[in-house]
Amino acid sequence: MYYIGLDLGTSALKLLLMSGQGEICKIISKEYPISFPKPGWSEQNPVDWWNAAVDGIRELVRDVVDKNQIKGISFGGQMHGLVVLDKDDHVIRPAILWNDGRTAEECKYLNEVVGTEKLSQYTANIAFAGFTAPKILWMQKHEPENFRKIHKIMLPKDYLAYRLSGVFCTDVSDASGMLLFDVEHKCWSEEMLNICGIKREQVADIYESYEAVGTITPEAAGELGLPQNVKIIAGAGDNAAAAIGTGTVGDGRCNVSLGTSGTIFISSKNFGVDENNALHSFAHADGHFHLMGCMLSAASCNKWWMEDIIGTKEYGKEQESVQNLGENHVFFLPYLMGERSPHNDPDARGAFIGMSMDTKRSDMTLAVLEGVAFAMRDSLEVAKSLGIDIKRTTICGGGAKSLLWRKIMANVLNLEVDIIESKEGPGYGGAILAAVGCGEYHSVEEAAKKLVKVVDTVKPDSELVKKYEKRYKIFRQIYPNLKFLYPML
Repeated sequence: MYYIGLDLGTSALKLLLMSGQGEICKIISKEYPISFPKPGWSEQNPVDWWNAAVDGIRELVRDVVDKNQIKGISFGGQMHGLVVLDKDDHVIRPAILWNDGRTAEECKYLNEVVGTEKLSQYTANIAFAGFTAPKILWMQKHEPENFRKIHKIMLPKDYLAYRLSGVFCTDVSDASGMLLFDVEHKCWSEEMLNICGIKREQVADIYESYEAVGTITPEAAGELGLPQNVKIIAGAGDNAAAAIGTGTVGDGRCNVSLGTSGTIFISSKNFGVDENNALHSFAHADGHFHLMGCMLSAASCNKWWMEDIIGTKEYGKEQESVQNLGENHVFFLPYLMGERSPHNDPDARGAFIGMSMDTKRSDMTLAVLEGVAFAMRDSLEVAKSLGIDIKRTTICGGGAKSLLWRKIMANVLNLEVDIIESKEGPGYGGAILAAVGCGEYHSVEEAAKKLVKVVDTVKPDSELVKKYEKRYKIFRQIYPNLKFLYPML
């Protein structure tokens, strides 16, 4: 049997066809536009996602396998985006994305007036600019006509699931990032729905990530050329799906993702929250829970530095001249889009500090890679404060292709870094969830254990770990000393 995983990213939809034995048969990608109507705003048209899915699925299954052997479709999707439909299922306005920063006022209201203590009690989390609930409050205030039209509120990947199955659904991992969901009890928070002025029928039915929500509609099957018995599986938020695709399931497993954004993801059998809500406490796609530190700019920092500033796409060649790891006197704060974990500061911005007349281009290239690793370390330290003992991590995302960056990560985090065979985190995770939902495997943990294979490990070097420990202690003092400047900028 064969399964399709759809990775709904910020710049493109990646589609993956996987056999029941975990073999990746074909991967394609379909790009779509993103708009920035105002500084700090970030939007997309959900119809563009659907058009990409239609074209992509047709191409994915063409001349590869017998279409009757395709049994399930599932998802890994960009989280937090606000997608709103009217009573006729038309998209009311462009989706407001995860990296949109317009909701500072709404977050301030939620965190200071409603209060972080109550938010944590209701949802296990506090308000961040990217979360969905602040976007709903923004729409209520600034677009009241559109707000009154809302019939369905959904997340990006759930729009695709709805178009495929006709079922208004979401999963526990993605719902966890809305600030409307009671993570501990895996249900909608009535208090948060009331605070945001929305009714229970305006939010979706909730499923575990590996559960089938239904089968493909006859209309969608006809449009895609698929049989009508294809199951649609709920899927997961991109980070939870990537965790499935890297085998980060069960208790105390860790994954670092170096994508457009960056995350450190720690799976847990038990629900838990850190006292300052510096890490997100979410439900996991394996049926349990996870903690996650999220930075808004990770590999995108390197892309910005390489392509927009020094004007090259020769990433590997540029890194060849980097030397003296752990001895760089230049530091980089990777807050190009503001920052989430652990600072929760939408006003934060990137900065280089420590340059002198002998600073070289390679020093600044290294500083960008190290800055992202140091920021990841910030979140790891919060997890350690909860008594979580982590010895190793997997790594995924575009940035993980860099041998140099993997070495830096291993030594800054002081963890063994496992490289897995598949590089397709969310898409592969989505396909695995589809296989579990169709009964190919009894559980997510069983599937991950059988399908995810480690092919290499980067071990930290004790001397380099010591050098980076000193550099990290300096790094963690920079943001607090610049913080007061950011609102003025």
